[in-house]
Amino acid sequence: MIKIVRIKCLGGYRLRATFNDGMAGEYDFSTIVNEDGPMVEPLRDPAFFARVFLEDGALVWPNGYDAAPGWLRREIESADALARDAAA
Repeated sequence: MIKIVRIKCLGGYRLRATFNDGMAGEYDFSTIVNEDGPMVEPLRDPAFFARVFLEDGALVWPNGYDAAPGWLRREIESADALARDAAA
């Protein structure tokens, strides 16, 4: 089962995620935070977005919005941005 074991905010709406198999990559959540809906609205504030944390290997924000690790990995892979984490 894929889990996120480390995250780093890179500014704006970009995060770097490291997965439990040592692979990592960056993802820009700009498109997602600009969608309509009460759950994503708070994420538009960069300070709130930066409050992301890990819970059971998934990204979670204080308002309960979450992102599944499998989905995030597929998104990073499809952008050809997945690589072995040098720090792993």
